[in-house]
Amino acid sequence: MRANHPSQRRRLRAPSCLSSALVVALGLTSPTYAAPPAAAAAQPAAAAQPAAKPAAAQPATAAQPATAAQPGAKPGAAAPASASVSVMVPVEKYTLQNGLEVVLHEDHRTPVVAVNVWYHVGSKDEPKGKNGFAHLFEHLMFQGSKNVGEDMFFKYLERAGASERNGTTNADRTNYFETVPANELALVLWLESDRMGWLLDHANEETFASQRNVVKNERRQNYENAPYGLVPQFLRAAMFPANHPYHLLTIGTPEDLDAARMDDVRAFFKTFYAPNNATLVIAGDIDRDRAKELVHKYFSPIPKGAPPPVATKPDPGDLATEKRLEIEADVELPRVTISWVTPPHFAPGDAELDLVANVLSSGKTSRLYKRLVYDLQIAQDVFAGQSSSQLASTFQITATLKKGKSPEQALKLIDAELEKLRKAPPTQDEHERARAKLLSDLVFSMEQVTARANAINNYNQLAGDPGYFPKDVARYETATAADLQKATADFLPQGRRVIALVTPTPGAPKAGRLVKQSETAAPAAAKPAAAAAKPAAAAAKPAAAAPATGKPATAPAVKNPAVEKPAVEKPAAGTPAPKGG
Repeated sequence: MRANHPSQRRRLRAPSCLSSALVVALGLTSPTYAAPPAAAAAQPAAAAQPAAKPAAAQPATAAQPATAAQPGAKPGAAAPASASVSVMVPVEKYTLQNGLEVVLHEDHRTPVVAVNVWYHVGSKDEPKGKNGFAHLFEHLMFQGSKNVGEDMFFKYLERAGASERNGTTNADRTNYFETVPANELALVLWLESDRMGWLLDHANEETFASQRNVVKNERRQNYENAPYGLVPQFLRAAMFPANHPYHLLTIGTPEDLDAARMDDVRAFFKTFYAPNNATLVIAGDIDRDRAKELVHKYFSPIPKGAPPPVATKPDPGDLATEKRLEIEADVELPRVTISWVTPPHFAPGDAELDLVANVLSSGKTSRLYKRLVYDLQIAQDVFAGQSSSQLASTFQITATLKKGKSPEQALKLIDAELEKLRKAPPTQDEHERARAKLLSDLVFSMEQVTARANAINNYNQLAGDPGYFPKDVARYETATAADLQKATADFLPQGRRVIALVTPTPGAPKAGRLVKQSETAAPAAAKPAAAAAKPAAAAAKPAAAAPATGKPATAPAVKNPAVEKPAVEKPAAGTPAPKGG
């Protein structure tokens, strides 16, 4: 299981020349797994698999051209290149009585199905002193449950021919996904439901201790022993106050992981891993009626939990000064990183900052690359990006310099380029190139059903609409060059940011050590623009904060999943899922 520790957004790739004639009926799929036979350890027999697959994959909608997914395809007469892209991701959403949200997306072009489960809990929701629990649970969920033996989860999927199977954790959510042949949907739903309802029937001290050591080793490998590895931790702590949900990294602190006990694990599971804090997306070659039957069969017996304490309200924190972090690291090359707190995912300004990042550092003709890498040759690489999250986002510029070059000089050059963009919009060529690149990334990232299922879950949690994709595309289509200038001026001011200057120092930790932090007050006229930004979907929600899943504020008393028994048995191996017309 690989955790995405920074909150990351998946982008889609599309052609540089976009046409209104391109109609994308997007139905991303990830394979689903059929349930094993009654004997949990037995491997499904080859004879139990269906003898034949559908003769040919059917398009997701009758209106979609057969070549619509091909980068160069243009059905019929070519439309003007400046015309907008027409897109749709047809979905059906409903909720079980126990609060589980279900989203179905039907696409018969390939005979696979993707199952994608989001639990609306990330590191931002961890109780004080429990940093790293969300990520630790991602690992524990693969070790077995009441009817799935130790280390059997992946084995069932491998036997079923899964092409994708994993889980990730970030600040806002924990997801689990599997992509399997279409006739194996029942297996995947059985596996996911068994660990959602009856994980604690299997989890014990030995499993817990083993996975805790795995997570601690992951931290050592990716952070403590990696070049510049602890710089993100120093930046996060400086950007957000100690009581902010984003103050700590998702990976967890060694102290909190060492202090964790099995009782803490049980409490965390009962609080956050209830069906009313989860959304199940099934995308691909499905018959919706049959899929609903299977969902009801496997997930309805799981008892509803109490409303979990999940943070959903936008919170930019209190960064009102310019902070400088002087860091020493036993590395060869100096590095400078500048970070700002910016509007949340899908809030006004979020898409504009994606475009700003593209103007600054995407391609060899981008402003920062041309200035630092090509013209002056003081840096070997430069990156700018908007990392979008639920409560607040971060915009970051990082330049890794050539040996002996000054981070202070690089900082002044970056500031000069930013000031130009604050005072004047990008050129028409810069704007059109950035927009075409992001739109193409967005569209073509949705080609694979696995990624599409995850995008549907992302839209559901952060925008409140699993079919938000056309509106996402529209954000980039409608952003003007003047909007990019305004976003730079409003959200990337010189007075409210965190600057990390890494100096190569022999004998220092390779990951870095913070030796000095200083602050400079922002100009009196500077006003935190990010604080006023709200997510696009926030205006439609009640004033009272509710879970991101939109579930009721009250629920029946929690039952103990450990004593509940599934009302249904495992499905027969290779049970085919009927196809829709």
